Amino acid sequence: MPSSHLLLEEPIRMASILEPSKASFFSAMTKIVGTLGPKSRSVETISGCLKAGMSVARFDFSWCDPEYHQETLENLKTAIKSTKKLCAVMLDTVGAEMQVVNKSETTITLEIDGQVVLTPNQGQEASSEILPINFDGLAQAVKTGDTIFIGQYLFTGSETTSVWLEVSEVKGNDVVCIIKNSATLTGSLFTLHASQIHIDLPTLTEKDKEVISTWGAKNKIDFLSLSYTRHAQDVREAREFLSKLGDLSQTQIFAKIENVEGLTHFDEILQEADGIILSRGNLGIDLPPEKVFLFQKSALQKCNMAGKPAVLTRVVDSMTDNLRPTRAEATDVANAVLDGSDAILLGAETLRGLYPVETISTVGRICSEAEKVFNQDVYFKRTVKHVGEPMTHLESIASSAVRAAIKVKASIIICFTSSGRAARLIAKYRPTMPVLSVVIPRLKTNQLKWSFSGAFEARQSLIVRGLFPMLADPRHPAESTSASNESILKVALDHGKALGVIKSHDRVVVCQKLGDASVVKIIELED
Repeated sequence: MPSSHLLLEEPIRMASILEPSKASFFSAMTKIVGTLGPKSRSVETISGCLKAGMSVARFDFSWCDPEYHQETLENLKTAIKSTKKLCAVMLDTVGAEMQVVNKSETTITLEIDGQVVLTPNQGQEASSEILPINFDGLAQAVKTGDTIFIGQYLFTGSETTSVWLEVSEVKGNDVVCIIKNSATLTGSLFTLHASQIHIDLPTLTEKDKEVISTWGAKNKIDFLSLSYTRHAQDVREAREFLSKLGDLSQTQIFAKIENVEGLTHFDEILQEADGIILSRGNLGIDLPPEKVFLFQKSALQKCNMAGKPAVLTRVVDSMTDNLRPTRAEATDVANAVLDGSDAILLGAETLRGLYPVETISTVGRICSEAEKVFNQDVYFKRTVKHVGEPMTHLESIASSAVRAAIKVKASIIICFTSSGRAARLIAKYRPTMPVLSVVIPRLKTNQLKWSFSGAFEARQSLIVRGLFPMLADPRHPAESTSASNESILKVALDHGKALGVIKSHDRVVVCQKLGDASVVKIIELED
């Protein structure tokens, strides 16, 4: 695997470091997933998030009820209409997550070197001596010396809000632990993570299935974030479940890799999933700290070569409470871009953070700067070499479109697509200019009614780096004659001009299907 500095343009001019960032319609090619919650659910705040660059809204069902999330989603829809900014919806499952239940919500103080008992008896009141958990198999899964972490955001944020425990003995169904650091736990639920231990809980729980088949189906979710994915079979089972829920057969499944088990089976999970979320919060405590960067680079490269979106989490934790990220966090975001990440996922920073809009804006600016020094030439050659020969017809067209666009210094690539696959393949080669994906809806029928597909395909490109969708008029067929395609092209060009990414005398590369042939053409715009 090549070192990441190869993906940096050499040399970086010192003058460019001092130049102010030029704002454009696209805050960055890298996408931003924002988690909506208490501090980011009003129409005003969501509108701010959309304007700042959020293109996917994540709804985390590990807390709060569907009614609460539905209210937030209605506000999102209102904000989309008023800002005219597209946004996809991601449902995040609870999965095989163990939780400490604190019904009374009393503050729990744990002192270093003290003892605390974890019990499956949820009738017990949570205290500094005993913590009831929602899983009765922990005592069978752990042994003396094992590591357990408990906290709202676990041991990778502020150590005072998370506790590190070491198993000292197992008594029946109870697990007795030594406290390794002083901490204060607040709230009604805390996540419990047993490091590098197999937990016998289903990846898609009954609660998850209920939420997906009601809330998810009603709202036609674009993405399912499958928490605690450990095997390719987890993805297959989730897909089979979605296939029985009408429109959700089109929902993309993003496997969330959160522990060593998922890491071990990464290659086969990647084959099955539509995309990957690298959940560095949990991974950071399941892996030794010195190994996290290596997995990140390796996993991102594998996703890039497979042409599947890779999403990275836990980048600017300090912005939950502060207006600026730390220097290390800013560098971390940039390195995620240079390593090939498609999107950055913000969790606590937007869910309960004090500055959700500013956080999205800051992350977008850092991504934009990193994209300017991303070495597309090295990346392109590496991707072509990985694909090998003979290339498939579509792969050849996609790589040719990107090569042509870079050679003629095109301002944008326009791709006509019905499934979205051609546009995603173009994005796989990481062109330096935006790709306008013109999704041409397909007519479908179930004998009783006619409907057009295309909305899913358009929204699902909102998580792919460099891809920006536009839904075409359904009256134009997908494989249209050159005459009608020209009219769609005019609409696409006008759209690009309105966005400010195309101007007079610019060159545009167009990728389209004409009958049985796919063509790449270069257009020079007139006045």
